[in-house]
Amino acid sequence: MCGIIGYVGRQKAAPFLIEGLKRLEYRGYDSAGLTVLQNGQFETVKKAGRVENMAKLAARKSLTGTIGISHTRWATHGGVTDANAHPHVSSDGKIAVIHNGVIENYLSIRRFCVSKGYTFQSETDTEALVNLLAYHYNKEPEPTPNGGSEKSRLFNSLRKTLMHVEGTYGLAVLCADCPDEIVGARKGSPLVLGIGKGENMIASDVSAFVGRTQNVVYLEDGQVVQLTADDFSIITLSEEDVAPVINKVDWEIEQACMGDFHHYMEKEIFEQPQALENAMRGRIADDASTARFGGLNLDVRDLRQVDRILLCACGTAWHACLVAEYLIEKYARIPVEVEYASEFRYRNSPLDKNTLVFVVSQSGETIDTLEALRESKRKGYRTLAIVNVVGSTIARESDGGIYQHAGPEIGVASTKAFTSQIMVATLVALYIGRIRDLAFTEGRAIVAAMQALPTLVTQVLTQADHIAKIAAKYKDKKDFLFLGRQEFFPIALEGALKLKEISYIHAEGYPAAEMKHGPIALINPECPTVLFVFKGEMFKKTISNLQEIRARQGPVIAITDADENEFAGSQADDVIRVPEAHDSVRAILATVPVQLLAYHIALLRGCDVDKPRNLAKSVTVE
Repeated sequence: MCGIIGYVGRQKAAPFLIEGLKRLEYRGYDSAGLTVLQNGQFETVKKAGRVENMAKLAARKSLTGTIGISHTRWATHGGVTDANAHPHVSSDGKIAVIHNGVIENYLSIRRFCVSKGYTFQSETDTEALVNLLAYHYNKEPEPTPNGGSEKSRLFNSLRKTLMHVEGTYGLAVLCADCPDEIVGARKGSPLVLGIGKGENMIASDVSAFVGRTQNVVYLEDGQVVQLTADDFSIITLSEEDVAPVINKVDWEIEQACMGDFHHYMEKEIFEQPQALENAMRGRIADDASTARFGGLNLDVRDLRQVDRILLCACGTAWHACLVAEYLIEKYARIPVEVEYASEFRYRNSPLDKNTLVFVVSQSGETIDTLEALRESKRKGYRTLAIVNVVGSTIARESDGGIYQHAGPEIGVASTKAFTSQIMVATLVALYIGRIRDLAFTEGRAIVAAMQALPTLVTQVLTQADHIAKIAAKYKDKKDFLFLGRQEFFPIALEGALKLKEISYIHAEGYPAAEMKHGPIALINPECPTVLFVFKGEMFKKTISNLQEIRARQGPVIAITDADENEFAGSQADDVIRVPEAHDSVRAILATVPVQLLAYHIALLRGCDVDKPRNLAKSVTVE
């Protein structure tokens, strides 16, 4: 989950590293640090807190080195302190390491290193790794010219060290004896190379250097890399040479900038009309009755054999899968099951041979979802992916899939990626439905609804000021309930999650009908309820739920597509109206108001909406 970036070239490393860390801060912001190598010595600056704290300290030093590594931390082992911040330097002063991941056998490594005379200054698992690397480096002979290994002493030492490591890692390493070289390795944590002219970079995310180069190489698990300013080479841990594939990043740095908005989350909420357009682009059939995909790697006959669909994800993406369950079962008439990816990988869940598995992850690097994909493939099931990040590990390892094309999402609390995932799920439901028994006219109605959706979402966004006023009424409450029926139940879960994530208010999401089976005990004048009251067969029943809350003096914020005649505003304390739309897209319309409500409540409470406490954007550790 941590952000790492390294640079080797002909320009000063420190300014580039600090700028890269600011772009990676969404991956972790407990502490930050950098090490540059100059005049044969390490110059290290690190500080608990945000990158800016460390940057101020770095500005006081003369950091002229043209090679360096840097890190922004999401704490796993050890508290948030200066000592636990990365980079970590071996006790003999020879090796510096930054690390994303978890070294599971760090205690045994630490005991071994102590027995060899190495000392420790932190509580981290990474310091055990850097001292073990120093131990192997000191044992490793220098390669002889035109004989023996062509790889450097540091490179060989890292490879040997990792043979003794259990866990996950994305690593970048400096050595005081090697002024022109960075080495790195990856297992379970993302690592990507930026290939420049007279400079090369290594990072956990392309956003760290996309303004510098758009040529990237994605490392695979079990690969070790050696970088100089003019070249790079990759081998596997078993010493097999790797022929690198250089990819082009398909977005510009401006897409990851805040522009005129106050926060990335606000920007990304308002980018949703365009993100929805992008998810549909090129995926509507010429007769406007169905969807089409280029990357499923399944033909129509394969899909007609599918008897069951399993969706695996974590967090917000799991909520998108719950919406997908309603959509696919309704329009494709296939049984769907939704699993937490973290549970699926450890369960011995029986799956029918005709089960199709989808994994969903915005980053494409979520470790639990990645391992669920691997478990599914290990058991021989066709496994597809819905991801936003091109070239991500899940995208590369799946049998096929669908890119969301939502653009970079920087805010930790997912917004446009969530609604984009639902849009892709709607396209999947339509596509499979039309293969089976969904009528042509119904297919055209769904397509028309999807095509109209960006305009309808824009209309909802015009209510931002109205929602901000509602937020002001409830910002000091300590508990919220979110209630919805059918496809609005997952939106209730997502609304509660958004409020918890960024405002630190306790919130729960439930099916509206389940309120009377326990949660109604929480209803009181200090516990507001956000209730989704949409027209259809559940409308009158949801109104009854509303009256049950009102009878117990509970404040109600109603999100509805009903007009004044159908739903009198007096029934709720506050009303947020969304446009009426086809059933297939109503969940997306219902999502936007709860995103704005959470955003404005958090803002009024003085919370950092883009970097909420204890959270990071891409969860790459268990």
